[in-house]
Amino acid sequence: MLWEDFINSYWRDWRTGDRSKDRDRLEDQEWLEKWLEKWLEQQSLQVTSPPEPDELEQLKQLRGLLWGEVQKLVQGNSADAKLLEQLNMYMGKGPAIRQVVWKPDGRAELSLLPQRNDWEQVMAEIATSFAAALLEKETSRFRICDNPDCLWVYYDDTRNRSKRYCDDKLCGNLMKVRRFRARKKAEDAGDAGDHVK
Repeated sequence: MLWEDFINSYWRDWRTGDRSKDRDRLEDQEWLEKWLEKWLEQQSLQVTSPPEPDELEQLKQLRGLLWGEVQKLVQGNSADAKLLEQLNMYMGKGPAIRQVVWKPDGRAELSLLPQRNDWEQVMAEIATSFAAALLEKETSRFRICDNPDCLWVYYDDTRNRSKRYCDDKLCGNLMKVRRFRARKKAEDAGDAGDHVK
């Protein structure tokens, strides 16, 4: 989902927990270009220049708005009218027209074509993606990875809704090892205390 990919543009060094290695990918022009290219076909995101400082700040504010809302949803709260008004504000800055387009496989489909190729249009598409998720998905399935050094946002599409980590093999195994080492250290400390007596 576009909004999910966007909200995770703040990268944390989940392997080491070293916060000095965290970085904001919105400030990385190469990453931004690849991200736009990835979403070009699905969302028609085309921007010819990097964001100006004020546009970059607006992108970060939008990401902060979405991050704050996901945190509320994860805690069991619902979206409120204020959030929807803010999303409408972003979406209102990205006009689109409806048009029937032919797909490469020969099928025709109804599509919304953006009227501009600028960062406001990109933010409108991100806000639309998030609004659609709020309205069409189960918000109780929005998750934040339980690895405190990761905090990746994802949608839990497992059958039993029990997914705790963005990736069970990476963050899940890392946290299992950390819990094992903490137990071992506590046991060793307890054994050392017994020997002192």
